[in-house]
Amino acid sequence: MQPAKEIEQQLIDADLDICIEGLNFTYKGTKNPVLDSMSIDIKGPQLVSILGPNGAGKSTLIHCMNKILEPTGGTVMVNGMDVKEISIKNMAKISSYVPYTSTDSFPLTVTDTILMGRHPHAKWGTLKEDLEIVHESLKLLDIEDLADSMFNELSAGQHQKVMLARGFAQEPRILLLDEPTSNLDIKYQLEITRILRRMSREKNVLVVMISHDINIAAKYSDNIIVLHNHGIFSFGKPEDVITADMLKNVYGVDVEIMMDNGKPHIILCDETGCAPLCAESCVTIPGTSDTKHSE
Repeated sequence: MQPAKEIEQQLIDADLDICIEGLNFTYKGTKNPVLDSMSIDIKGPQLVSILGPNGAGKSTLIHCMNKILEPTGGTVMVNGMDVKEISIKNMAKISSYVPYTSTDSFPLTVTDTILMGRHPHAKWGTLKEDLEIVHESLKLLDIEDLADSMFNELSAGQHQKVMLARGFAQEPRILLLDEPTSNLDIKYQLEITRILRRMSREKNVLVVMISHDINIAAKYSDNIIVLHNHGIFSFGKPEDVITADMLKNVYGVDVEIMMDNGKPHIILCDETGCAPLCAESCVTIPGTSDTKHSE
């Protein structure tokens, strides 16, 4: 058996990659698979959003990526190694997971809560370095003023930011997030998504997040995965994936698509149809097919 230390170094040195082949998953006590014969290869540092209607298997897919769930069939390879062969500790050193909601309500300060994210890297005498990383995470999310607050006394939005900070403090190579902006208002939804995109570029992290906001995902993601009918409906760049046909087939809604700086933006239609994409408030950008609102 390969020593744990060698496995850890192999995972750290390997190229970033989540390779899924023939993935199947069925919950115990049920007959119908949530995921069926799914295959996909996500390479390199980037921001990837997973879209799909409720019950499409988005959370199940994330959980299969990080050992929370064991696939019924198929393989999940992380940085060239089957997740079945990776210990929980080594997985935590390269991969961080931020859940949709946390039931944690422990009476710890925000600083101590985020410090828990340093546990996989804990060594004798590293507390000073760990606290510096915690401070960087607080600063990144603009919650330095909450450092001494009690975690179990925070609002839902503050709670979500602290959980994100704990995920960042883990210094992962792969960051998996289940609806990371779910409890935030629109300003902070945009801010957090920008931070995630910047993190993927500046710190060479593969960020995979579940999202229900199609427009934000389209605006900031490098690639998008759309789940439907137990598998992958489409995978690729936002401009190739976010189409009127996809939204009709997957979500059952009629939309119009306009391009905003090269990224698709959906406009929902109702029973009376869709409003014209360009009214008096829109102007055409010279030399392109893009439009923008006039000031």
